[in-house]
Amino acid sequence: MAEPSRGLQISRRGWLLAGLTAPLLRAWAAGSLTVTFDGDNLHVSSPDLHFLSGKPLVRLKEGSTVEFVARITLYRDAWLTPWKHSDARFSLSYDVFEEDRFTVNMPGPPPRRAVNLSAAATEAWCLDKIWIAATGIAPDRQFWVRLDLGNVSQKDLSSVLGETGIRIDLVDVFSKPGEDTPITRQAGPLRLAGLARAPGGG
Repeated sequence: MAEPSRGLQISRRGWLLAGLTAPLLRAWAAGSLTVTFDGDNLHVSSPDLHFLSGKPLVRLKEGSTVEFVARITLYRDAWLTPWKHSDARFSLSYDVFEEDRFTVNMPGPPPRRAVNLSAAATEAWCLDKIWIAATGIAPDRQFWVRLDLGNVSQKDLSSVLGETGIRIDLVDVFSKPGEDTPITRQAGPLRLAGLARAPGGG
Protein backbone atom coordinates (compact mmCIF):
# COMPACT_ATOMS: atom_id res chain seq x y z
CA MET A 1 0.00 0.00 0.00
CA ALA A 2 1.29 3.45 -0.84
CA GLU A 3 2.70 5.52 1.98
CA PRO A 4 0.45 8.46 2.94
CA SER A 5 1.60 11.77 1.52
CA ARG A 6 3.76 13.81 3.91
CA GLY A 7 2.13 16.92 2.57
CA LEU A 8 -1.10 15.93 4.34
CA GLN A 9 0.55 15.62 7.74
CA ILE A 10 0.36 18.71 9.97
CA SER A 11 2.91 19.06 12.76
CA ARG A 12 2.19 20.37 16.24
CA ARG A 13 4.10 23.50 15.29
CA GLY A 14 1.86 23.93 12.25
CA TRP A 15 -1.27 23.77 14.39
CA LEU A 16 0.21 26.37 16.76
CA LEU A 17 1.01 28.68 13.87
CA ALA A 18 -2.47 28.22 12.46
CA GLY A 19 -3.94 29.10 15.84
CA LEU A 20 -1.89 32.28 16.04
CA THR A 21 -2.67 33.29 12.47
CA ALA A 22 -6.45 32.83 12.65
CA PRO A 23 -7.10 35.89 14.88
CA LEU A 24 -4.84 37.96 12.61
CA LEU A 25 -6.80 36.95 9.54
CA ARG A 26 -10.03 37.85 11.29
CA ALA A 27 -8.53 41.25 12.15
CA TRP A 28 -7.66 41.91 8.49
CA ALA A 29 -11.18 40.95 7.47
CA ALA A 30 -12.73 43.25 10.06
CA GLY A 31 -11.24 46.36 8.47
CA SER A 32 -12.41 47.25 4.99
CA LEU A 33 -10.69 49.67 2.60
CA THR A 34 -12.52 51.15 -0.37
CA VAL A 35 -10.45 52.62 -3.21
CA THR A 36 -11.89 55.07 -5.75
CA PHE A 37 -10.38 56.83 -8.79
CA ASP A 38 -11.00 60.44 -9.87
CA GLY A 39 -9.20 60.15 -13.21
CA ASP A 40 -5.85 61.27 -11.79
CA ASN A 41 -5.54 59.99 -8.22
CA LEU A 42 -6.57 57.08 -6.04
CA HIS A 43 -8.58 57.89 -2.90
CA VAL A 44 -9.30 55.64 0.07
CA SER A 45 -12.17 55.38 2.53
CA SER A 46 -12.98 53.08 5.42
CA PRO A 47 -16.18 53.59 7.44
CA ASP A 48 -14.89 51.50 10.35
CA LEU A 49 -11.53 53.29 10.65
CA HIS A 50 -11.47 55.27 13.91
CA PHE A 51 -8.14 56.67 15.08
CA LEU A 52 -9.44 59.23 17.60
CA SER A 53 -9.48 56.85 20.52
CA GLY A 54 -7.25 55.40 23.23
CA LYS A 55 -4.04 57.18 24.24
CA PRO A 56 -4.10 59.76 21.41
CA LEU A 57 -7.58 60.93 22.45
CA VAL A 58 -6.53 61.14 26.10
CA ARG A 59 -3.51 63.27 25.18
CA LEU A 60 -5.68 65.53 23.03
CA LYS A 61 -8.17 66.09 25.84
CA GLU A 62 -5.27 66.89 28.17
CA GLY A 63 -4.35 69.77 25.88
CA SER A 64 -1.56 68.21 23.81
CA THR A 65 -1.24 68.44 20.04
CA VAL A 66 -1.06 64.98 18.52
CA GLU A 67 0.68 64.27 15.23
CA PHE A 68 -0.71 61.62 12.92
CA VAL A 69 1.03 60.28 9.84
CA ALA A 70 -0.42 58.18 7.05
CA ARG A 71 1.02 56.28 4.11
CA ILE A 72 -0.67 54.74 1.08
CA THR A 73 1.48 52.11 -0.61
CA LEU A 74 0.76 50.51 -3.98
CA TYR A 75 2.09 47.01 -4.57
CA ARG A 76 2.79 45.13 -7.78
CA ASP A 77 1.62 41.89 -6.15
CA ALA A 78 -0.20 40.76 -3.01
CA TRP A 79 1.51 43.25 -0.64
CA LEU A 80 5.00 41.89 -1.29
CA THR A 81 6.67 44.24 -3.80
CA PRO A 82 6.12 47.98 -3.15
CA TRP A 83 5.56 50.05 -6.27
CA LYS A 84 5.05 53.61 -5.02
CA HIS A 85 3.82 55.39 -1.90
CA SER A 86 2.34 58.70 -0.78
CA ASP A 87 2.53 60.22 2.72
CA ALA A 88 0.41 62.69 4.67
CA ARG A 89 0.77 64.35 8.08
CA PHE A 90 -1.91 65.83 10.34
CA SER A 91 -1.60 67.91 13.54
CA LEU A 92 -4.68 67.56 15.72
CA SER A 93 -5.74 69.60 18.74
CA TYR A 94 -8.79 69.51 20.99
CA ASP A 95 -10.96 72.51 21.88
CA VAL A 96 -11.11 72.46 25.67
CA PHE A 97 -13.96 75.00 25.64
CA GLU A 98 -16.17 73.09 23.19
CA GLU A 99 -16.93 69.46 24.00
CA ASP A 100 -15.83 66.98 21.33
CA ARG A 101 -14.54 69.60 18.88
CA PHE A 102 -11.23 69.27 17.08
CA THR A 103 -8.93 71.35 14.89
CA VAL A 104 -6.76 69.79 12.16
CA ASN A 105 -3.73 71.36 10.50
CA MET A 106 -2.17 69.68 7.48
CA PRO A 107 1.21 71.03 6.33
CA GLY A 108 1.43 71.86 2.63
CA PRO A 109 1.99 72.70 0.03
CA PRO A 110 -0.65 73.93 0.20
CA PRO A 111 -1.31 73.93 3.96
CA ARG A 112 -4.87 73.09 4.93
CA ARG A 113 -6.87 73.65 8.10
CA ALA A 114 -10.26 72.59 9.44
CA VAL A 115 -11.81 73.78 12.71
CA ASN A 116 -14.75 72.96 14.97
CA LEU A 117 -15.04 69.36 13.74
CA SER A 118 -16.60 66.46 15.60
CA ALA A 119 -14.50 63.31 16.07
CA ALA A 120 -16.24 61.57 13.17
CA ALA A 121 -15.88 64.62 10.92
CA THR A 122 -12.19 64.93 11.85
CA GLU A 123 -11.51 61.32 10.88
CA ALA A 124 -13.42 61.73 7.62
CA TRP A 125 -11.60 65.00 6.78
CA CYS A 126 -8.18 63.44 7.31
CA LEU A 127 -9.02 60.33 5.31
CA ASP A 128 -10.33 62.48 2.46
CA LYS A 129 -6.92 64.19 2.22
CA ILE A 130 -5.00 60.92 1.81
CA TRP A 131 -4.49 60.05 -1.86
CA ILE A 132 -1.89 58.79 -4.31
CA ALA A 133 -1.33 59.59 -7.99
CA ALA A 134 -2.29 56.85 -10.41
CA THR A 135 0.37 57.91 -12.94
CA GLY A 136 1.89 54.98 -14.80
CA ILE A 137 -0.82 52.45 -13.94
CA ALA A 138 -2.37 50.83 -17.01
CA PRO A 139 -6.20 50.57 -16.80
CA ASP A 140 -6.16 46.76 -16.77
CA ARG A 141 -3.05 46.23 -14.65
CA GLN A 142 -3.60 44.57 -11.27
CA PHE A 143 -2.31 46.29 -8.14
CA TRP A 144 -2.78 46.10 -4.39
CA VAL A 145 -3.23 48.95 -1.89
CA ARG A 146 -2.25 49.30 1.75
CA LEU A 147 -3.03 52.18 4.12
CA ASP A 148 -1.04 52.68 7.34
CA LEU A 149 -2.11 55.38 9.78
CA GLY A 150 -0.88 56.11 13.28
CA ASN A 151 0.30 58.77 15.69
CA VAL A 152 3.90 59.80 16.31
CA SER A 153 5.32 61.21 19.52
CA GLN A 154 7.00 64.61 19.52
CA LYS A 155 10.24 62.83 20.41
CA ASP A 156 10.13 60.79 17.20
CA LEU A 157 8.72 63.50 14.96
CA SER A 158 12.17 64.76 13.92
CA SER A 159 13.13 61.27 12.72
CA VAL A 160 9.98 61.09 10.60
CA LEU A 161 10.27 64.49 8.93
CA GLY A 162 12.93 65.49 6.44
CA GLU A 163 13.54 68.51 4.23
CA THR A 164 11.32 67.08 1.50
CA GLY A 165 8.54 65.75 3.74
CA ILE A 166 7.98 62.42 5.48
CA ARG A 167 10.91 60.07 5.28
CA ILE A 168 10.91 56.48 4.06
CA ASP A 169 11.46 55.09 7.60
CA LEU A 170 7.88 55.90 8.63
CA VAL A 171 7.00 52.24 9.28
CA ASP A 172 10.12 51.86 11.46
CA VAL A 173 8.82 54.62 13.71
CA PHE A 174 5.41 52.93 13.92
CA SER A 175 7.01 49.69 15.06
CA LYS A 176 8.98 51.16 17.98
CA PRO A 177 8.02 49.83 21.43
CA GLY A 178 5.74 52.18 23.31
CA GLU A 179 4.05 53.68 20.26
CA ASP A 180 0.32 53.22 19.77
CA THR A 181 -0.45 50.43 17.34
CA PRO A 182 -0.92 51.82 13.82
CA ILE A 183 -4.07 51.09 11.86
CA THR A 184 -3.64 49.10 8.67
CA ARG A 185 -6.17 48.51 5.89
CA GLN A 186 -5.62 46.59 2.65
CA ALA A 187 -7.45 46.14 -0.65
CA GLY A 188 -6.74 44.18 -3.80
CA PRO A 189 -6.31 42.98 -6.37
CA LEU A 190 -7.67 46.10 -8.09
CA ARG A 191 -7.70 47.59 -11.59
CA LEU A 192 -8.28 51.23 -12.52
CA ALA A 193 -10.84 50.13 -15.09
CA GLY A 194 -12.91 48.49 -12.37
CA LEU A 195 -12.83 51.23 -9.74
CA ALA A 196 -15.72 53.53 -8.87
CA ARG A 197 -15.18 57.15 -9.91
CA ALA A 198 -14.67 59.77 -7.20
CA PRO A 199 -15.39 63.46 -7.82
CA GLY A 200 -12.66 66.07 -7.68
CA GLY A 201 -8.91 65.68 -7.36
CA GLY A 202 -6.32 65.35 -4.63
